[in-house]
Amino acid sequence: MLDELIAEVRNWGRWGPDDELGTLNLITPEKVVAACRAVRLGRVYPLGVELDRKTGPQATAPRRYNPIHFMDELPVDFRFPGDVGVADDVMVLPLQTSTQWDSLAHVSYARQLYNGHPETLVTSHGAQVNSIRSIAGAVTTRGVLVDVARLRGVDSLEPGDAVTGADLDAALAAQGTTVEVGDAVLVRTGFMARSRAVDWAGYHGDAPGMGIDSVRWLRTRDIAAIATDTASLEVKPFDVEGVGVPFHAVALTQMGMLLGEIFDLDALAEACAADGVWDFLFVAPPLPVTGGVGSPVNPYAIR
Repeated sequence: MLDELIAEVRNWGRWGPDDELGTLNLITPEKVVAACRAVRLGRVYPLGVELDRKTGPQATAPRRYNPIHFMDELPVDFRFPGDVGVADDVMVLPLQTSTQWDSLAHVSYARQLYNGHPETLVTSHGAQVNSIRSIAGAVTTRGVLVDVARLRGVDSLEPGDAVTGADLDAALAAQGTTVEVGDAVLVRTGFMARSRAVDWAGYHGDAPGMGIDSVRWLRTRDIAAIATDTASLEVKPFDVEGVGVPFHAVALTQMGMLLGEIFDLDALAEACAADGVWDFLFVAPPLPVTGGVGSPVNPYAIR
């Protein structure tokens, strides 16, 4: 099944043998100019979750943890002349501990990364190709919110509910919205609010998310990036037998598509539903971490 799908959607060589941007190549200067026209009200909606050492979406994650935040300088300890105190602090965190992007080196499939690079180029020193630093200045475009939970008339989709291309089409039609080449698509399942209400319990377990079917939809429309309000973006349990993270395996390694997770879309969804406008300027640069395979991000939708 995956071999057939990969043959349809693969972008290797499309932008040259040395390309590390993948589908972000679709965000041209002309696209950025057009995206700025989506700003109509001047209202800014932050889409990032809090970085909190006591609680947060990674509290129950099996391999990651909430940020470790501490002060290493206090005003009572360090003073400049003139009675000026200084405070400094330190944060230790996995780069994918909060709202974040996966780089094109985050996942390999059949021992290869995007554009045919061997997975051995990711070492204990970081990613030598396709790192998050490669895309640090490339994530400004038109964003479109696709509210699948609202389409279904529910507060949240259920765990194991796969979002299909047909679901995306139906939601866009209900919203009276279309997508364009180079857009970032943000898919709301409602699962974040449901999990947050119980101190994030179950957020990293079985969850709704993108089904493998939707990969064709994204490739056909030449979408630049996709993000959801769930921890893994794709549906769990996974919907391809015998393959872990199949959506990541195809979208990241074959299409070169930027994937975002743990995006807080609820306030934005309420605003969009109130005035019927579902597109906006989307600004979401990652940290330029040399060799990084992911990055925290505090993305913004500007309406």
